[in-house]
Amino acid sequence: MTQPPDPPAEPAARSTDPAPARPAGVPAQATPARTPSATPPSAPAPSEAPAAPPAERGAWAVGRELLRTAATTEPGRLRILGAVLALLVVAFGAVTALEVTGRASAADDVVGRSQPLSADAAALYRSLADADTTAASGFLAGTLEPAGSRERYAKDIATASRLLVKAAAHTDGSPEAAREITTLGEQLPRYTGLVERARAANRQGLPLGGAYLRYANQQMTTVLLPAAERLYAAETERLRRDDDSARAWPLLSLAAGLVALAALGWAQRRTYVRTHRVFNHGLLAATAAAGVVLLWLLSAHAVARSGLEDARAHGQESLQVLNTARISSLTARANENLTLVARGAVLTEDGRNDKYEAEYAASMRALTKALASARRLADDEAGRGPVDESAARAGEWQRRHGDARAKDDAGDYEGALDRIVGAKESTGQSFDQVDAALERALGHEQAEFTRSAGDARDALTALPPGAAVLAILGAAGAVLGVNRRLSEYR
Repeated sequence: MTQPPDPPAEPAARSTDPAPARPAGVPAQATPARTPSATPPSAPAPSEAPAAPPAERGAWAVGRELLRTAATTEPGRLRILGAVLALLVVAFGAVTALEVTGRASAADDVVGRSQPLSADAAALYRSLADADTTAASGFLAGTLEPAGSRERYAKDIATASRLLVKAAAHTDGSPEAAREITTLGEQLPRYTGLVERARAANRQGLPLGGAYLRYANQQMTTVLLPAAERLYAAETERLRRDDDSARAWPLLSLAAGLVALAALGWAQRRTYVRTHRVFNHGLLAATAAAGVVLLWLLSAHAVARSGLEDARAHGQESLQVLNTARISSLTARANENLTLVARGAVLTEDGRNDKYEAEYAASMRALTKALASARRLADDEAGRGPVDESAARAGEWQRRHGDARAKDDAGDYEGALDRIVGAKESTGQSFDQVDAALERALGHEQAEFTRSAGDARDALTALPPGAAVLAILGAAGAVLGVNRRLSEYR
């Protein structure tokens, strides 16, 4: 017999009984609402504070920790070693490239800027002095100045003007050179104006021409030539500074090379001690690259120093002495001419002797001394030959000058004038021969200087890029050599 299913249970009726009594003094508590699915959170104990978040470490601390961890294992130590070796080799190459580039630039300045500017300053002085000498010679020739004398004077002034413009364009902010160039630029037109006045008065047969010429010579000897001499000294000092910069040893590069080689040697010894392998090809290649750069640096700089030393001893010093000799000959010639122009009107400070004759004698003594020094400095027959010829012609010049002075003292002015400005067997002819021989000597020494200084510059030209390439190859070899050891731990 089938029984019907039990009916569903009725929900329990809510109790209508009153809540139990609460003890006196206990406050009523609010009952929080709860949801069937929610789990009540556990409230922290009143006496417990919330936990603080962990402090973050800086990048430096993390890096030190990683480095300390890496250094405790052989693979980590090898990685550090490879990085250090590569850095040392690259640093060596970079420092070498930078230092040698500076030395090569200084050597190039010696060849292409400083020495040519010094030579131009000396040529400027010679042009001014020769213009003054030629003006006096033309004045003595008579009322109608010879065409050759006028052309030579005009050429000297044009050369001086051109060299003055060139010097102004290459002063590079030098206040000393700029000051002297300004002085020369202002005073040269005044000098030429005085010479033209002297010529005009001489053509008219006026004695005033001699006064103008003496005043022009005074402007030349007290203003123009001293300014040109100071300009030459400033350019020569710049040449000396560039030469010293090019000759300075690259001590930082040498130190970096020795440190790199020492580190590579220590790394190879360490490898041998730990593995008993004689060679590590990568480290050996890095050592060879660093050694080649170091030897190249030493040899190239030694060659450069030798070339610059030869250029200074047998080129620049000879050029300075020969310039002094040529300037002395020009000064002597100008004073010799002015002796006849002034005719004893200008005396020395003590009032006893002719001023121009005394200055002529002093200039000839300076010429003789400079020629003796130039012969000692000449290192080959091609350099000694013109100097010997100049000395011989200078001696002949002094003998002819003595004859001219004897005639003048005896009252034979025309005879003395012929011995000074005559076409044959005159002091003017001797002066021209001395000047021509000195010009040949200067040309020879200039070529010697350019050759020696050029060889010094060329010895340094290829080193900077070569050092950079070898440093990169050496760093790569060091990394490969260390990686070969690391592969044994994989």
